[in-house]
Amino acid sequence: MSTPYPFTAVVGQDDLRLALMLNAVSPSVGGVLIRGEKGTAKSTAVRALSSLLPPVAVVSGCRFSCDPAAPDPGCPDGPHESEAPATRPARIVELPVGASEDRLVGALDIERALSEGVKAYEPGLLAAANRGILYVDEVNLLHDHLIDVLLDAAAMGASYVEREGVSVRHAARFLLVGTMNPEEGELRPQLLDRFGLTVEVAASREPETRVEVVRRRLAYDADPAAFAARWAEEEAAVRQRIVAARELLPKVRLGDGALRQIAATCAAFEVDGMRADIVMARTATALAAWAGRTDVLAEDVRQAALLALPHRRRRNPFDAPGLDEEKLDRTLEEFSGDDDPGPDGDGGGPGGGGEQPEPDEGPAGGGSGARPEEAGEDGEPQASGAGEQSPVRAAEPFRTKVFSVPGIGQGAAGRRSRARTEQGRTTGAQRPQGALTKLHLAATVQAAAPHQRARGRSGRGLVVRRDDLRQARREGRESNLVLFLVDASGSMAARQRMSAVKGAVLSLLLDAYQRRDKVGLVTFRGTGAEVALPPTSSVDAAAARLESLPTGGRTPLAAGLLRAHEVLRVERLRDPARRPLLVVVTDGRATGGPEPVALAGRAARLFAADGVASVVVDCESGPVRLGLAGQLAGELGGTAVTLDELRADSIAGLVKDVRRRAA
Repeated sequence: MSTPYPFTAVVGQDDLRLALMLNAVSPSVGGVLIRGEKGTAKSTAVRALSSLLPPVAVVSGCRFSCDPAAPDPGCPDGPHESEAPATRPARIVELPVGASEDRLVGALDIERALSEGVKAYEPGLLAAANRGILYVDEVNLLHDHLIDVLLDAAAMGASYVEREGVSVRHAARFLLVGTMNPEEGELRPQLLDRFGLTVEVAASREPETRVEVVRRRLAYDADPAAFAARWAEEEAAVRQRIVAARELLPKVRLGDGALRQIAATCAAFEVDGMRADIVMARTATALAAWAGRTDVLAEDVRQAALLALPHRRRRNPFDAPGLDEEKLDRTLEEFSGDDDPGPDGDGGGPGGGGEQPEPDEGPAGGGSGARPEEAGEDGEPQASGAGEQSPVRAAEPFRTKVFSVPGIGQGAAGRRSRARTEQGRTTGAQRPQGALTKLHLAATVQAAAPHQRARGRSGRGLVVRRDDLRQARREGRESNLVLFLVDASGSMAARQRMSAVKGAVLSLLLDAYQRRDKVGLVTFRGTGAEVALPPTSSVDAAAARLESLPTGGRTPLAAGLLRAHEVLRVERLRDPARRPLLVVVTDGRATGGPEPVALAGRAARLFAADGVASVVVDCESGPVRLGLAGQLAGELGGTAVTLDELRADSIAGLVKDVRRRAA
């Protein structure tokens, strides 16, 4: 067994270490989500935490780690009246992003269940994580159906495995720890709220700190055992402090003054529901115990807010996480009670840290690319270059119509287009390819029935063989690659118009986020086209690129179409199962070069020849309309919608729907 990197040897990252230790002191805090760029010791710190946790008392031989003091009466390995207790080290169980549902929840032997009437059950990762840590690296890339299972288990403290009326239930109480790189996409709000705390981590920009990180890592790689031995004393001290804080925790008093500050803070930041209040109360209590105190102080409430609220105040995926610390201090001071001193303003509870980045402004949030408009003396924005206007802000996003790819795909599970998936409604049966996961009972019985006499059936039970089993074929929804091709030329540069166009694209990006799509962004203007954002799961990054998009120059529509076609060609090689949807945002004009309109038509027909689904968002305005966007949609073999029709609740869209149904 390899020697883990010592927890206390992690350089800096005070917030990260504090959040993990608070969960070690009080697992009821609810876990921690660690957000940050790659290479910032996220996984290293999580894996090192297990060595600091006290041993766990379990029922000897129980595969579900039942507590000898209070064994689970419904444990599949029970009852446990006479089993001897045992102890084992605290366990950290890792959930791979590509794990199957059976790997997570366990699997039933359906053949034995049907033929012998026994519940032969092989526990999964949730059983292994019971009374331990469930760690999900890159949790934002986890498939939706696995997220649903995690949500159910976290809410109920139990896991249910059901296969055609045969079910098994076992306890699944675990500390959920996830790491993620926001550049690769955000987390679903339902799962985001399940994490008690969140921390943002980033590599230090101080040369000396970076030198120390490299020095320690090289020393560990050279001799892990010797390196761990040098930190053994610090590890033992932290381990003892965790044990002492756990013993002190029941004695900590959460006064009415601290409770008022917690409630006022959650109300001031307009967080949804009451989970934030409860998590803050538990976190502040754990902070006091960690500091060796029996009273919760205002500094504990402040630190708890910085850890528990940033991820709960986001209203949409483009909002930047973080808190306004001046507003936080004002709230705490206003509601300070006699039994709690006011905040000391240093932002640090015991263990240090607590500093959060200032929230970015603008509707796209989180985007370092968004920059303010440069204004002249008359307040009008100035051009940032010849023939180019500085970026304009996007209009408010709205709910859009749903566009999907025709036919039935087999891509990753999502919420856009029809596909054959593991989840969804049953449409038929087939012989299983590999392990049986979803039994089609009727088809299985029908396959086994003609052979009962030949198999010597004598009783009431059905004699089932492996060849009789049938897998249910299901139809659900898949995610797609939504590639945006945005016209940023001078014909689109009217500021009010471009603001509406950006608002429309932002709305489509929000829809893509909700449907778990990958997105990409290609823009064209001036003399050519560029890939502003290669296909990614991060709609935040796409929104940031959109917000900083300048406009001006000619309209090289053909160049934009050819660049988009190349992006889709490369992506098809990388992920052939994910079907694309091209969204062209333009007024349809094409200028620059010889025969620009004819060249654009030939480029558009490439998509039609490849069968790529497409939508043209017609941005033409004014009393005189040329209808060029509609012609482009015809060449693409797709559909055209105006900016007004793009809205899900538009009058024009409703009229079209009524006409379509009538026809």
